[in-house]
Amino acid sequence: QVQLVESGGGLVQAGGSLRLSCVASGRTFSLYVMGWFRQAPGKEREFVAAINWSGGTTEYADSLKGRFTISRDNAKNTVYLQMSILKPEDTAVYYCAAGPLLRWVPTPREADFGSWGQGTQVIVSS
Repeated sequence: QVQLVESGGGLVQAGGSLRLSCVASGRTFSLYVMGWFRQAPGKEREFVAAINWSGGTTEYADSLKGRFTISRDNAKNTVYLQMSILKPEDTAVYYCAAGPLLRWVPTPREADFGSWGQGTQVIVSS
């Protein structure tokens, strides 16, 4: 398993931007599919975005396409989530997760990811 530590959350006004980072331990980071999920108060955790091991393939929740961008830097063992035009409904705890090794899942689900970070809180004020 890989250990993951998220950072970059905070309080932002609606319309603003934030970039979340997730640093992974170990030497196999570049082999993992990586994902971001979020959990809003009182709701189930939901898929946000995923990226394959090389960064060449990405997938997003339909409702977030065009506002959120996932990327990775394998040299830094880091995956990013750039969030723009933030809305109050984006308020949630955001989790980084490591998924399959060298195997892309077309519709990533929570069950596809075996390692999780502790989460970082994002609050978007109106």
